Amino acid sequence: MPGRILVVAQQKGGSGKTTLAAHLAVAHAVTRRVAILDVDPQGSLGQWFERRERRLGEGATGLEMRTASGWGAKREARLLAREHDLVLIDMPPRSDLEARNVIEAADLVVVPVQPTPVDLWATEATLELVERGGPPAVLVVNRAPARPIGEAVLAALNALPAPLAATQLVNRVAYGQTMGSGGTVIESFPSSKAAAEVRALAIEVYGMLPELPRRSGTR
Repeated sequence: MPGRILVVAQQKGGSGKTTLAAHLAVAHAVTRRVAILDVDPQGSLGQWFERRERRLGEGATGLEMRTASGWGAKREARLLAREHDLVLIDMPPRSDLEARNVIEAADLVVVPVQPTPVDLWATEATLELVERGGPPAVLVVNRAPARPIGEAVLAALNALPAPLAATQLVNRVAYGQTMGSGGTVIESFPSSKAAAEVRALAIEVYGMLPELPRRSGTR
């Protein structure tokens, strides 16, 4: 049984795609075989993985890493899914044809959105791509302010043609501190509010995927 493919996509740059992809990958790697695929030409996820590998050692990252572009990204994702329970793909911003091509291979598309009008506009364009690609999508409020989101913005989020995840990721300094060394808040600050939010989001998102096989020898 092949693994599942989860795409993290957002047309607007600076939405926190890479941070979200890295954290979801590490959260799920506790009990699953996880691969990450960097399709963004900026290569931020690949740079994060290289720092992680230097710090932890080759073969000790808990993840497998690949890069791809164009038509090859969909093929690479499907190849990785043969050997892994979950493949997480970090998509480039402002991409149409390439994004749609990869989205076609996905089982679920996670769309991070910051609670601002500009980000909401970009999210509408992203969801249009997802609709043409076919798989379901879920919106994740990312870099949320510590205070509750305003009613107008919340209403606009709920009006978008995709469900809104119940779990929000609050804008916290810890994300930047850990990503720079190839880490995550789950590993560096396991008892923090940030780590609790990531774990809760991981459970929620993975619950939307078809059931995944549990890796032998894990709890």
